Amino acid sequence: MSHYVVKFCIGGDVITANEHIQDPDSITSSGGLYRMGFFSPNGSANRYVGIWYDNVPTYNVLWVANRENPILDSSGVVKISNDGNLVVMNGKGELVWSSNVSNSVTDAKAQLLDSGNLVLLKHSSNSNGDPLWQSFQHMTNSFLAKMKLSTISNPNEKQALTSWKSPSDPSIGSFSASLVPWYIPELFIWNCSSLYWRSGPIGIPKKQSVYINGFDLVNDQEGTVYLDHSFSEASYLSYLLLKSNGDLVQPYLDHNSSSWKIVWSSRVSDCDVYGQCGPFGICNARNSPICSCLRGFEPKNSEEWRRGNWSSGCIRKSSLQCNGTTNGSSTASKKDGFLKLEMMKVPNSAIFYSTLENDCPGNCSINCSCVAYAYDSGVGCMFWTGDLIDLQKLSVGGTALYVRLAHSELDEKGHLREIVATTVIMGTLIVIITIWFARWKAKKRENLSNVEFQEFVKYKIEELVAATGNFGEANKLGRGGFGPVYKGRLPNGQEIAIKRLSRASGQGQQEFMNEMVVICNVQHRNLVRLLGCCFEGDEKIIIYEFMPNKSLDTFLFDPLKQVHLDWRTRFNIVDGICRGLLYLHRDSRLRIIHRDLKPSNILLDEELNPKISDFGMARIFGGNENQANTRRVVGTYGYMAPEYAMEGRFSEKSDVFSFGILLLEIISGRRNTSFHYEDQFLSLLGLAWKLWNEDNVLALVDPNIPAKCFEVQLSRCINVGLLCTQERAKDRPSISTVISMINSEVDLPRPKKPAFTPRKITQDTDSSRKSQKTCSANDVTLTVLQGR
Repeated sequence: MSHYVVKFCIGGDVITANEHIQDPDSITSSGGLYRMGFFSPNGSANRYVGIWYDNVPTYNVLWVANRENPILDSSGVVKISNDGNLVVMNGKGELVWSSNVSNSVTDAKAQLLDSGNLVLLKHSSNSNGDPLWQSFQHMTNSFLAKMKLSTISNPNEKQALTSWKSPSDPSIGSFSASLVPWYIPELFIWNCSSLYWRSGPIGIPKKQSVYINGFDLVNDQEGTVYLDHSFSEASYLSYLLLKSNGDLVQPYLDHNSSSWKIVWSSRVSDCDVYGQCGPFGICNARNSPICSCLRGFEPKNSEEWRRGNWSSGCIRKSSLQCNGTTNGSSTASKKDGFLKLEMMKVPNSAIFYSTLENDCPGNCSINCSCVAYAYDSGVGCMFWTGDLIDLQKLSVGGTALYVRLAHSELDEKGHLREIVATTVIMGTLIVIITIWFARWKAKKRENLSNVEFQEFVKYKIEELVAATGNFGEANKLGRGGFGPVYKGRLPNGQEIAIKRLSRASGQGQQEFMNEMVVICNVQHRNLVRLLGCCFEGDEKIIIYEFMPNKSLDTFLFDPLKQVHLDWRTRFNIVDGICRGLLYLHRDSRLRIIHRDLKPSNILLDEELNPKISDFGMARIFGGNENQANTRRVVGTYGYMAPEYAMEGRFSEKSDVFSFGILLLEIISGRRNTSFHYEDQFLSLLGLAWKLWNEDNVLALVDPNIPAKCFEVQLSRCINVGLLCTQERAKDRPSISTVISMINSEVDLPRPKKPAFTPRKITQDTDSSRKSQKTCSANDVTLTVLQGR
């Protein structure tokens, strides 16, 4: 621990309008446990105002007032200002720091309590009165007993610990720690905007807690999770400290040795760093190397894996039966199973269901998107539908995790017997299969040629090889749902975009043909235009018009390019997307649900006009169909409607939900993934709802847009965005109604709370009491998962 330069005390625990402290003076709490005054960190001559434990060998500063604005000499003063705020001034009379309370009173006083909390009160109030301001709501890098980390947004409170920049510099560093307001809260540590460490769902399993030695997490009746203690001795000093290197530790004072000792740390090994082994990689600190792939998986990048770079993770060796990729094989009748992993830290991004333990396997089995499940008696079932990230084998405690595997990967001995038997059988059938396969390929080529592509050019593979420089990396634009996309130039100078089916993509062949069928039947100025195709041998290629400005996300989320999207341009993009969707839903020959509307699937032409693309996931509806169901949920999490993500039900209103998210992203210039806002952890949708209730929706608008100039139109569009993201599909407007709403002045209905925003629920946590939890509006937690 660092040592600090500390001076003497003038006595008392209050500062009033008539009683101030001047460096080197200080005040102490009435019980003598805490002191507030001026200090200098080791290695620095700068002066700060802080709070620390008094009468202990090493002075660990717990809170700092002027952390971003040090005083350069010993002339500092702490006093009550004329407007009733607690302020720090330098020798020149310049303001260095202020409590900045707008509704302060002229007869205020500051008092240091025995809890370590510095409060600003009316002078006539006792220490139990409601404070005008308190340091516990503006924490720095330390978390004391009775402090509260709230899961409810409050603009007047700092809802995160923030590290010092270095042991000698108290200014805000790179790391912050906050509670995530999910169904089961988790504590996250961030390195800037990147997740660095996660606790796992707190209290899962019940016997395991992140905090030890007297600390516990309590959920009060106001939806606030806070740290409590049950020490047998009042003299036991312990707290949580977020260090400048990102480690969260629990020091306690050992009175026998008169020194601080660390009894718990968030990072014991490299396995504690978030996502150390990548998707489907498991970390075990007792192994060397620490990372390995789950059974049934292999490294995605073997060369990087051998070098000790495991971030790319692992991929499946065998496709799952549920995904329909084993048609025609001998394993088609063999169902997927589950591999049990004991003593696991459950991975990130769980979906919680309050249900019986016996129902977990069945519910996961029938949902083709479910890749793993676990059960805890306190919360019920946990499901995972995306990549399993942050898997860790624990030495004690942990939870049993069941990972979905192909049948062939479950029983190695049985698998060997099957190989022998299959080899004998295949030996007798090899000639028949060879003949059948040759005829099948010939028939397939004939069928592809017979698809109604007459109005489109059929390119030869040699032309496309020449146009793309043999599909060179320099011409690669990106990767679509089923294969890479290249830029090409024809001999006549025309630029084209070439989408090539990856030969290793089983599901991709279905998506490829689906896109061909859909795009051949639609034509609209706000849909990407098909120019031609190529079917030769194993090559399956679609040729589109080239979009020089690429996709919307390349402009919308790039700070340097955002400035080119003024509000009129953004509104034109919104209107164009609406009209493209209206054509798909109502005006085309076929009724089509896109199912994967997001910024990367909106292409921009040279004039920044939008064109909807990527129809690999689209579904065609019959004339009388209003909704459909699927066992295989596809799309991108964060844009998927709740009824589709959870139950596989989709309709036009599913696209409307995705459009609502997209609309809010266009207005704000921010992704709908969790991010920090005033040190709170919210999705964009959650932030929009919060600001709506505060009558402050313009705070959502991208700073590049002069919000006051377009206040009415921006407010209407945010209102429409919230209406489009309602939890129940029937509460969302149709896309034709959306067009009317954003282009007229009719009164708009007030939105209800949208889907996937935190709310309080009551749930039994044991047989004797109920506690408040925070979850999304439909009891589902979805975070930064990619469905594709």
